[in-house]
Amino acid sequence: MKNTALITWDSGSIIIVFVFGFVCLALVATVLLLMNSDKKKK
Repeated sequence: MKNTALITWDSGSIIIVFVFGFVCLALVATVLLLMNSDKKKK
């Protein structure tokens, strides 16, 4: 494992990665909910 300047696995970066993943999942969930609601309206 080469340690680069951009990726340092300390507690701060791990928290950022989890938050980024959670935001991505939230966006996907909202898009799916919007698509389902649009289908129900039709």
